[in-house]
Amino acid sequence: MITDLALTGLLDTARSTRHGIGAFNVVLLEHAEAIVAGAAAAGLPVILQISENCVRYHGGLAPITTATQAIARSADVEVLVHLDHVEDADLVAEGIALGVDSIMYDGSHLDYAANVAATRVLADRCHAAGIAIEAELGEVGGKDGVHAPGVRTDPADAAAFVAATGVDALAVAVGTSHAMQTREAAVDRDLIGRLHDSVPVPLVLHGSSGLSDDELRGAVAAGMTKINISTHLNGLFTRALRDVLDERPELVDPRKYVAAGRDAITTETARLLTLLAR
Repeated sequence: MITDLALTGLLDTARSTRHGIGAFNVVLLEHAEAIVAGAAAAGLPVILQISENCVRYHGGLAPITTATQAIARSADVEVLVHLDHVEDADLVAEGIALGVDSIMYDGSHLDYAANVAATRVLADRCHAAGIAIEAELGEVGGKDGVHAPGVRTDPADAAAFVAATGVDALAVAVGTSHAMQTREAAVDRDLIGRLHDSVPVPLVLHGSSGLSDDELRGAVAAGMTKINISTHLNGLFTRALRDVLDERPELVDPRKYVAAGRDAITTETARLLTLLAR
């Protein structure tokens, strides 16, 4: 794995140069393999994200995380392993014990005071273990949190939240929402600029699958640093598998069709990382 608070160093450097760092979700082990292969092809760092939903799917944190960490360690480029949208404090503790590079604690379903209090406690625990922490400000329930359609983050509120919690990165709402399957969303670039000027830590854009290449470039140029993408890659993965099975319905060996999905993610990861780094 990389050094203590590796996420902070990676994102702080990118923030100062107005470059974006791609953060892509691992759902299956093939995702981790493909994303790392794409990063190697691009010669750029990448963040592998494991969500609480992914943990539930696999029946526990350790198996998928340790396998993902092994893939990260084998890479020739910088690869960090990050827990995403964790609401369970016990899962944060387990992630710390496993030595992940960073954790996103999602307290956006809580009221402001409770979110601040819980995030502060977990930030202290993460920092004591040399692990960076990302958080989300908001009071809207559900996974979307501050990324529900129409919600926007106030720069003054964001700055106060970071000061009160001590987090290393902050997810903000600027026009995206989770699980979009079309790339037609638009970000508020003026708001991103004001958030960048007001908040002393790197800004994180969730729901980036809904953005076109031009919008992704605009978001990074305006001040976003960590760019989370999942649904877009999952769509490519699924379509690639479906194409192979449609052409060869007799296949029963998963390796003969899952590889197509892995290849699709590899190619798009390399392209997106290059796009974000410009």
